[in-house]
Amino acid sequence: MIFLSQLLGAPVEDPQGTRVAKIVDVIVELAQVSQPGPIFPRALIAEGQANQRWAITPDAVEWRDGILRLRRPIEQFPLHPAEKSPQEISLAEDVLDKQVIDIARKKAVRVNDVCFSDNWQLLGIDNSTLGLVRRLAPNWLLGAKNRPTSTNLIPWEQIELIGVQRQTEAEAQTPQPAPSRPQSGHLAEMHPADIAEIVHQLTPGQGAQLIERLDDETAADAMEEIDTERQRQILENIQPERAADILEAMGPDEAADLLSQLSEERAKELLRLMKREESEDVQELLEYEADTAGGLMTTDYVALNQTKNVAQALESIRFNIQEHDIRVVYVYCVADETQDERSLLGMVSIWDLLVAPPTQSLQELMETDLVTVQPDTDARTVAQIMAKYNLLAVPVVSKDNNILEGVVTVDDALDVLLPADKRRKPTRMY
Repeated sequence: MIFLSQLLGAPVEDPQGTRVAKIVDVIVELAQVSQPGPIFPRALIAEGQANQRWAITPDAVEWRDGILRLRRPIEQFPLHPAEKSPQEISLAEDVLDKQVIDIARKKAVRVNDVCFSDNWQLLGIDNSTLGLVRRLAPNWLLGAKNRPTSTNLIPWEQIELIGVQRQTEAEAQTPQPAPSRPQSGHLAEMHPADIAEIVHQLTPGQGAQLIERLDDETAADAMEEIDTERQRQILENIQPERAADILEAMGPDEAADLLSQLSEERAKELLRLMKREESEDVQELLEYEADTAGGLMTTDYVALNQTKNVAQALESIRFNIQEHDIRVVYVYCVADETQDERSLLGMVSIWDLLVAPPTQSLQELMETDLVTVQPDTDARTVAQIMAKYNLLAVPVVSKDNNILEGVVTVDDALDVLLPADKRRKPTRMY
């Protein structure tokens, strides 16, 4: 095995054995990092007199006893610019001593060393104390043969870099007018709660970089699991357009709670950047006090004409899941679903829909003796009502004419009953 800590500062000799430079970095192509299969360094960066740098391919050197011996004169290698290319990853600058995501253990870890095979394949990272010992102990004490090696390497394919712009091979070959937002494959497959836990282990800037690399839906789901202060910090550390995209993918109640943490100026800016329909839904929710049913409710629900049948209701549920990621346990029955103000007539659970004949009308199936709350109902009272009647959601209706305003779901009600430091929902600033 060869370790990055051994390479950095290692002398480089010409074919005659004269020292001509030292290794200062190892470069890996960005496009290669994102592809499956073995990864090999593009070049070892050697620095000579007057800070002149050369890019030396690994197959052009021989590694022996802590010294790199060139197979041809150093002047025959191309010069390497001091400034790193956007298409490169510097293992010395971008990886060593940085935090990366250990996908298998679902946590952030510090890179104490990077390991290569004897044929220069990039094997993985070492976050053990041995990695630090290998770097801190003097060479004369350890010797090249006695250097400790780690048996607990994290394989390179099981880590996710933070703050490094990954690209696919096709993107790397296509001229880009501006750096594109990468898709974080490994990370996007994790549960949003696990992503949120990792974000809490990082600095606010790193957490923002991680969230930015996710697709809108995954980023939104993860943001909903992140605590209040960190949510605010993330939105302050990413571009407004990107923040607006994530807010649009969040539930309107979650987006409203998050926007209420920001300064009024920043909140208005993001609302302007959001699509009109989503922005209007969020603005309506921002008008309610946080500790009321109106402050807890969401406008993501399914309301259908009572004359529709079971098959149509199930198709509507399926459509809302596929197209809007709206997942409901109740269908609310109204006289005219096309109207903005719809009086609530009844409710049907998804379980009743699953066992009912497809042609049966919702009017025949719906429960009309409903438990409801009003927009100004105290949040704790809402939670108590839901617990008393064993409800997974409770409709919020207007005082005078029973107009359906929104729905409080059980997860938001549960937040009310938790201690303040354990709540997922934040306390609004305004």
